[in-house]
Amino acid sequence: RTLNMSLRTPPTLLRLAGESLLRDQASAIAALEYLPAELFPLLFIQACWRRMQKPLKAMVHAWPFTVLPLGCLSQMSLNKLLKAVLDGLDVLLAQEVPPRRWKLRVLDFRNTGAKFWRMWCGDSTQKCSRTEPVAVHSSSPNMEHPLAPLKVFLDLNFNERDGDEFLKYIIQWAQQREGLLHLCCKALSISEGPFQRVRRVLDGVQLDCIQEAEVNCTWDLPTLGTFALYLGQMSNLQRLSLSHIYVLTEEEEEKEEEIVSQFLTQMLSLRHLQELDMDSPFFLRGRLDQMLRCLQTPLDKLCITNCQQLTHSDLTHLFQCPNLRQLKSLHLFGLSLADFSLEPLRALLEAVAPTLEGLGLDNCAMADSQVETILPVLSRCHQLRGFTISENNFSVDTVEKLLRHTARLSSLELELYPVPLEYYRIQGTVNEERLVLLRAELTGILKELGQPRSIFLGTKYCHNSGKCKVYDAESVLCPCNNPA
Repeated sequence: RTLNMSLRTPPTLLRLAGESLLRDQASAIAALEYLPAELFPLLFIQACWRRMQKPLKAMVHAWPFTVLPLGCLSQMSLNKLLKAVLDGLDVLLAQEVPPRRWKLRVLDFRNTGAKFWRMWCGDSTQKCSRTEPVAVHSSSPNMEHPLAPLKVFLDLNFNERDGDEFLKYIIQWAQQREGLLHLCCKALSISEGPFQRVRRVLDGVQLDCIQEAEVNCTWDLPTLGTFALYLGQMSNLQRLSLSHIYVLTEEEEEKEEEIVSQFLTQMLSLRHLQELDMDSPFFLRGRLDQMLRCLQTPLDKLCITNCQQLTHSDLTHLFQCPNLRQLKSLHLFGLSLADFSLEPLRALLEAVAPTLEGLGLDNCAMADSQVETILPVLSRCHQLRGFTISENNFSVDTVEKLLRHTARLSSLELELYPVPLEYYRIQGTVNEERLVLLRAELTGILKELGQPRSIFLGTKYCHNSGKCKVYDAESVLCPCNNPA
């Protein structure tokens, strides 16, 4: 025990000074006007830990920085201290002439600010999230708002059952001070809970501030139709992610057409969309061309996963869409390209070769003969940094061809290929002994090409372990693959 104590890092002089100052709250408040700015963050953290509301309120009055990041302090019982901070702001907002030292222009409730607190407080905020903020572009199109003395940033995260009360409290507080501050919600994330909860919050915010919207929960089409009415008002949206939207029954097909039409109509309002990510978009079967025609600007990123129901006509329209000709990232996972001519995909890759940085064609039921179509153009994607094509039905010859055609791509950092069919046993498990020889052979090919690099081999989905396995230079064994 004595040894452990001797190994602890001694408190810094700043921390000791803050602790000493806060022993007398009245003296601490009186001294704020003369304290150096460097002492404020650590003093603020200490007051948070010790639940000292009066010093917190006074520190907001005299805050010497332009930004006060509060989101990453949620583990310090932020909600209990929120009233003190907002009370301090209310006093300031009511003053025609702010205090001399006050520089605060942004109150940030997003899960950001860890760098700020670590810089000034060291490890005092080690529990802070390291999540980086959503980029804020002051020049974003059509986002001019009346000048206000204070901006309040708040992410709309519907991830916790009791998270709504905090959001509604901040929104109501901001609404009651309209004209004195501007509430800006850049990101919307919905992962659980009934949509009725979400609606009550969305009704109270300025939707054209939202730049990122992510829906990661199971919805039926009527819910998507209701959400679409809000989506259409997010006129500055740059990234949209949708997942698990289920279609209606055959008896409700007429209603389904109406809802999908409503969704697509609202998509026409998204004139700044750059990234589109759709997981299990079953409702787009036979309609993908309609959605693609709603794109108003060229996309930078497109990701479609787990939708084997897309028809060959859907896929043809996808690869021929004019607004996909400037893609930086294309990821298709769990689509069925079996018996589909990859000529449209080859033409798309030809168009995006100068810009493409990420390409994923995993679990697409591709066969050896199809790969021949895209091999030549693949070798011209010189900006490519990540290439994954695992969980497809390739022979070892095809994997070797892929390695040779990507050899001159100097920017390539991540490569994931399928374990060739010859290296599976009859029961579908990987033959580990033979795979060792394959990895040695592939390493030899890379040395022959003069481009030694790290490659990975991925197995098909393993039902026993519930996942795929990835092999590199060091074998990673799946328990169900061990020989009996």
